[in-house]
Amino acid sequence: MHPYYFDPPPEENTGEGSPAVRPAPQEPPGRWEGEQQPAAHAGPAVRPTRRKSERGAALVLAALTLVLGGTAVLLALRAQPLVDAGAFYPSGGGQASVTPSLSFQAELERAPTGDGTVLSLEAKPEGEGMRLQDIYRKVIPSIVSIQATVAKGTLQGVSQGTGILMSGDGYLITNAHVIDGAFRVDVSLEDGRGFQAKLVGSDSTTDLAVLKIEAEGLTPAAFGDSEDMVVGDAVVAIGNPMGEELRGTMTDGILSAINRDMEVDGNPMTLLQTTAALNTGNSGGALVNDRGQVIGITNMKLVSTDADSNTLEGLGFAIPTATVKPVVDSLIQSGHVTGRPTLGVTVRGLYPSEKEARGVACGLLVDAVQAGSDAADKVQAGDILLTANGTELNTTDDLLAVRDALDVGESILFQADREGACLEYSVRLVEQYELNQ
Repeated sequence: MHPYYFDPPPEENTGEGSPAVRPAPQEPPGRWEGEQQPAAHAGPAVRPTRRKSERGAALVLAALTLVLGGTAVLLALRAQPLVDAGAFYPSGGGQASVTPSLSFQAELERAPTGDGTVLSLEAKPEGEGMRLQDIYRKVIPSIVSIQATVAKGTLQGVSQGTGILMSGDGYLITNAHVIDGAFRVDVSLEDGRGFQAKLVGSDSTTDLAVLKIEAEGLTPAAFGDSEDMVVGDAVVAIGNPMGEELRGTMTDGILSAINRDMEVDGNPMTLLQTTAALNTGNSGGALVNDRGQVIGITNMKLVSTDADSNTLEGLGFAIPTATVKPVVDSLIQSGHVTGRPTLGVTVRGLYPSEKEARGVACGLLVDAVQAGSDAADKVQAGDILLTANGTELNTTDDLLAVRDALDVGESILFQADREGACLEYSVRLVEQYELNQ
């Protein structure tokens, strides 16, 4: 629905509002692509399976937003009060206390990578499901509370969320948005012990992050394969709504949809949909099947901002473990996700009037070129890309199809128009994470 092909890194999230599902802008046919549209970047190893019956979900959601007068909002499930740089939120929550100065590291300390740890997905056991009480007793030792001290520009505060232990020696999974902008992350275990975490890797494209605490003998969660789940299966969500205030809360429901294509601020994600209640602080928590296996990482809910006439209930979302595993494995191995080729350009479709004025029958208009990409010395803003490897370009989907058939290091040969002059240049695809460093 979106008319742009977008490749450069996203603008910094100020933390001042929740990501919204916005109506498509009134532009020519096309869509966003790039750091803000991770599915378009994902290589075969990390791209989640999508079922054709669910492909129109993002369009349906956009229509829902219009019906509600723009009041449907996808809310990231974290608490992040931001205040002036002199204020600090203590670990117990509550009011901010003002200090003369607060020194902090510019970035979260990194943990070593490449120790061979991987996330294992277990098959769903046969037989009857567990009682809710037994599910809770099995999973709760693996649920941790996360408090990230964040700095964004001249603001700083605390982002509270949830994490899930994936190994006995301290690897844990949470949402990337929980620790976005953090220079310190504190983790509290269910038994009351606290640790300062280091960052293994974070991937905003899939909203996943891996942290490491120095501990042994922990109780890791059992992770199941989300591909084994079907609509109607019973699930529970376990996390920390409102952060420390209501930590260890469990809610129950069903899987109301699988492989649901959602678009959040131009960033498409393929998620599980559930009726289990989710609230602020549940980000990074566990969506669990009736065998006590984690099959999703909770991260979003759909809410209405119009309290007078519109009510939305039971529309929570989680990242399926089929998506989580390859991303987590890559983050632990190298600290980033590889296999996402990008061009480093932003383009959009042309209006008929623009085609007529430029004297072209097709093409995509280049809006911007990212420094550091192979395109930087070849492509210019204002160029019209006419063909890519011989394929005529009418919409950004045409360009996406060409790019997605190639790997990092391969090139696309463009025929282009620059102020009436015909040009030809070859642009090499580079790793997305390299441009974002």
